[in-house]
Amino acid sequence: MPKRRSDKIDVNRAVEGENDFRSRSAAQMRRRLERERRQQNADDGQQKVYREVTIPETITVQDLAARMTERGADVIKTLMRMGVMATINQAIDADTAELVVTEMGHKFKRVAEGDVETGLTETIDPDETLQPRPPVVTIMGHVDHGKTSLLDALRATDVAAHEAGGITQHIGAYQVTLPSQQKITFLDTPGHEAFTAMRARGAKVTDIVVLVVAGDDGVMPQTKEAIAHARAAGVPIIVAINKMDKPGADASRVQNELLREEIQVEALGGDVQAIEVSATKKMNLDKLEEAILLQAEVLELKANPNRMADGVVVEAQLDPGRGSVATVLVQRGTLKVGDVLVAGAVWGRVRRLIDDHGVAVQSALPAVPVEILGLDGTPQAGDEFHVVESEARAREIAAFRVRRDRQTQLAKVAGGRGTLEEMMKGIRDGTAKELPVLIKADVQGSAEALAGAIQRLSTEKVEAKVVYSGVGGISEADITLAKASGALLIGFNVRANPQAREIAKRDKIDIRYYSIIYKVTEDMQALMLGLLDPTFKETLIGNAQIREIFKVTKAGNVAGCMVTDGMVKRGAKVRLLRDNVVIHEGTLKTLRRFKDEVREVQHGFECGMAFESYEDMKVGDVIECFDIEEVKPSL
Repeated sequence: MPKRRSDKIDVNRAVEGENDFRSRSAAQMRRRLERERRQQNADDGQQKVYREVTIPETITVQDLAARMTERGADVIKTLMRMGVMATINQAIDADTAELVVTEMGHKFKRVAEGDVETGLTETIDPDETLQPRPPVVTIMGHVDHGKTSLLDALRATDVAAHEAGGITQHIGAYQVTLPSQQKITFLDTPGHEAFTAMRARGAKVTDIVVLVVAGDDGVMPQTKEAIAHARAAGVPIIVAINKMDKPGADASRVQNELLREEIQVEALGGDVQAIEVSATKKMNLDKLEEAILLQAEVLELKANPNRMADGVVVEAQLDPGRGSVATVLVQRGTLKVGDVLVAGAVWGRVRRLIDDHGVAVQSALPAVPVEILGLDGTPQAGDEFHVVESEARAREIAAFRVRRDRQTQLAKVAGGRGTLEEMMKGIRDGTAKELPVLIKADVQGSAEALAGAIQRLSTEKVEAKVVYSGVGGISEADITLAKASGALLIGFNVRANPQAREIAKRDKIDIRYYSIIYKVTEDMQALMLGLLDPTFKETLIGNAQIREIFKVTKAGNVAGCMVTDGMVKRGAKVRLLRDNVVIHEGTLKTLRRFKDEVREVQHGFECGMAFESYEDMKVGDVIECFDIEEVKPSL
């Protein structure tokens, strides 16, 4: 039995090198036992778990390792073996990540980053779930023609008294309950800029537009703009001829002026309803409401209230006392307190819902406007909102949209100002291609002459469509309308103001300035030609018959041919005919004469040919060689 060592160690014992003078500590012993146990488990053949790994467009090495439950060092080693040097925090692309996952024995599943939005808007409600909903009406018209006063009369409240100088400062959304218990939702906008800004962001909010025209003033510039905006949105119009209690009011004059703007009212044989009203005297308001309900009945407006809500942000602002407050219009489903929603690039849980009378409510049905409190940021007017099942999903969608918006902004900054050619790429193919144009000129005569000249350029192939023509400098509203309708903006002897120039630069809207009319028509013709697809003309160069098939190690099957007609050229298009039936069309990979690669082989000579990615040739087949020539289009 070994002698127990004493704690004293003298110099002699140390020098003699007794190997048991320093004992192991308890911690060291524990570590050694742990290592041995791990080694034993590994030797017992512990089963490795293979997973299905979801790979987005980009992923960091650390995140990839976590998804595979592998050590980060092992992933880095695998990358190094593939010749990729990456640190643990470095991002790699999806293709590289896919190779790493396969190499380490796991399965992969590729997803696009935008897949987080999948299922938000695609769901279509079955017909049996749809129930009638109130119409959403936007009131538009010229400044001071009585839009807000008319709405006040309909609401039997006094909003106008609270507006600065009697001018509408904000978008208001209100729901009116009629004596028949039917409801109408009204949007009161400052002019029509907000209406179009929302539509430019892809929001289809309005069902009907009520165009307010003062009976004494008639059709004014902003009235024409409102008509252009409503027509561009494809929304039915009801005309309310206001101020009919005034001495100079003349409804027939207004109707004739509207006819010049292609608004044909029922009194003149058209299909647009025109109601003579007076907001101050509360005259014929019931007839206006009847006209709205009649139009709504024709539109058959329905929505499913028994689903998760979605809709549109009508207005949003940062309130010093309440935080971010968004006025939203529910379009489908029922919005409830406690719902988690994402609106544009912001998300939040609904803490409170407030209706248009300032009363807190627990829920909001389709076509009901409410204020929401509880968002983590301020969305933009026109942003769509969607209720989602969890905070995690809302946070993920919002984070993706923030990244996407930042990338879009960077791309715009990098690309600078957009060109018309870029804009034209977005024009869809149709039976007649369209070139939408928006005209601003110094005088009315020039605007009308330009509009007429441009419309006369229309042909069966391309239609030049004047979205709006007006007088005065180019304003922010013109840029917004141009963006919403995808139109080219022409300034004739006028210029854009600095704010409009800034917005045009940001949104890549093309503005063209002119001072000579024929120069405008020349440019328009050139642009319309650019919209037409070129036609292609085929020219036969020659034929060759296959006499023999050779198997060449590196080149695959090579056909030994005799040129029987014309000539064959390398790089030309070829067809393989068998019994006069086309069995393959492609390009020549190689054209040889004896062992030399040649450019062309003339009639009566032999040559060797090989096709690009096709080898099923047979003796007796005919090779047809042809050129394709692009023919410029003509109007």
